[in-house]
Amino acid sequence: MLSQRSLVASLSLGLLYWPVMAGFGGQIGGRAIDREHSSLKIHVSKSGFFSAFAHNHDIEAPIVSGEVQTTGSPSVELRVDARKLRVLDPELSENTRAQIQKTMEGPQVLDADRFPEIHFLSNEIEAKGTDQWMVRGILDLHGQSHPVTVDVTLKDGFYRGSAAFKQTGFGITPITVAGGTVKVKDELKVEFSIALAQ
Repeated sequence: MLSQRSLVASLSLGLLYWPVMAGFGGQIGGRAIDREHSSLKIHVSKSGFFSAFAHNHDIEAPIVSGEVQTTGSPSVELRVDARKLRVLDPELSENTRAQIQKTMEGPQVLDADRFPEIHFLSNEIEAKGTDQWMVRGILDLHGQSHPVTVDVTLKDGFYRGSAAFKQTGFGITPITVAGGTVKVKDELKVEFSIALAQ
């Protein structure tokens, strides 16, 4: 049976922890990510001497599954199928988009047949203000696992945020063409808008 001192300590700890749990998920327990109303996009920028003649690329990454856990230690987990990433780039022809798509999925970049799953699991969620958090976790990509930090804000029922990381950090060599005069930047930017299932 808990002593009065232990009970007070437990209640105090719970009250301190409650704002993080209640805010990041809205209720106690795990909630699935609403895939239909959530989005994740990857922005790939151009660089190089003749970059003015190249294009930036926007890639859609549909979320296959995910959950926000608010019981015990708050956490976020999501999975993306690398084979389902789609190059958007509406200014390009369908044939050019198809070529970029093939290169992205192939062994030069994602090698999606060998490494089909992209997985993120948080290991720390730090409140940074009202409806704002810094989420740290491990990203599994291209057969490698590395820490990533994500800034998250809750607005209008959506968790929105962004993160940046380098392709070379996950063993991916940024694409270059024309002898390196046109290439994509090493750093990628990921932006997301996530809703939770009701």
